[in-house]
Amino acid sequence: MARVKGRDTKPEMRLRRALHAAGLRYRLQAKELPGRPDIVFRRGHLAIFVHGCFWHRHPGCEHARTPKSRLDFWEPKLAGNVERDTRHKAKLEAAGWTVMTLWECETRDTTAVQAFVESVARHMQCA
Repeated sequence: MARVKGRDTKPEMRLRRALHAAGLRYRLQAKELPGRPDIVFRRGHLAIFVHGCFWHRHPGCEHARTPKSRLDFWEPKLAGNVERDTRHKAKLEAAGWTVMTLWECETRDTTAVQAFVESVARHMQCA
């Protein structure tokens, strides 16, 4: 697990490139916010998380399968990740932030990424 990257992952970079191409400027890894969102738009109070399907248990995704060995380790580990994500999202929303999540499997489809970027742009226009 030491090789698992916490930032600058391929899914995150795909989204960042699309946001930048759309003319949207953002901040990365806001340390002062709960959960340290991957991408932050301070002016619009928008926090974006790019979640890996396996690590954050994307519901209904084939990549979110549970390993067959060492279940006593993996089940609490992965369930803890989901609980932590829920806590961080609730704290951000309580502080007045809008929270959006893009899943790793969604970043593989350029039309899905573009649709996500368009929804971010709409949010930023309203802010």
